[in-house]
Amino acid sequence: MPIKILSWNVNGIRAVQKKGFLEWLEREKPDILGVQETKAHPDQLDAFLMHPAGYETHWAWSAVKKGYSGVAIFTKEKPLNVKRGFGIKKFDEEGRVLIAEYPEFTFLNIYFPNGKASDERLKFKMDFYDATLKCVQALKKEGKKVIISGDYNTAHREIDLARPKENEETSGFLPIERAWLDKWVADGQVDIFREFHKEPGHYSWWDMKTSARDRNVGWRIDYHFVTEDLVPRVKSATILSDVVGSDHAPVSLVLAD
Repeated sequence: MPIKILSWNVNGIRAVQKKGFLEWLEREKPDILGVQETKAHPDQLDAFLMHPAGYETHWAWSAVKKGYSGVAIFTKEKPLNVKRGFGIKKFDEEGRVLIAEYPEFTFLNIYFPNGKASDERLKFKMDFYDATLKCVQALKKEGKKVIISGDYNTAHREIDLARPKENEETSGFLPIERAWLDKWVADGQVDIFREFHKEPGHYSWWDMKTSARDRNVGWRIDYHFVTEDLVPRVKSATILSDVVGSDHAPVSLVLAD
């Protein structure tokens, strides 16, 4: 059977629940769904979210403050193992990483930091990027095939945002951030969406304040990256741009048998 993997920054799991998240999950029936920016602790969630029909769920949340960050995995198959974080306190306490091991691959669901707030947060973001690379390199050394999905908070190339020139000095499209993605790709991680779609105009995030989605003035910052050994198995990679409820659209990846 093909394996359908979705990733979605929901910009608040409780908010998106009120907009039909569970009904959408039932319709889409992904085998694995990685959710970012849940903005919730488990004690703030109801049984419908914690135990949706047909799914096991795993959660990581911010120990720094409530209503901030957080990721979750909804999975049909029970993972062999699930780990929260990289084992680095300053990153793990923000609840940004879940690592689920399956027989055929290891799935990383990550909400990468935003670097816009300050120079300190930009450094935090870059350090987090480096920790991610080390984690994936270690997994590959163990012989694992790896899928790294989530909101990377950076558009890699000019084709990945509607207005590149205007955003050259904006975090999310800074040379230092884009250079790290170059390094990430050089290390063997493949932006699988671009294997199927070479043309511009595909975005996964739009500024809500300016109604940018209506005009498709967006950024592609939500990705599925896969290690090179998984590329032959990928059947499709798409952005579900018609799915509303967040300022991000879900991104889809389907692995063939």
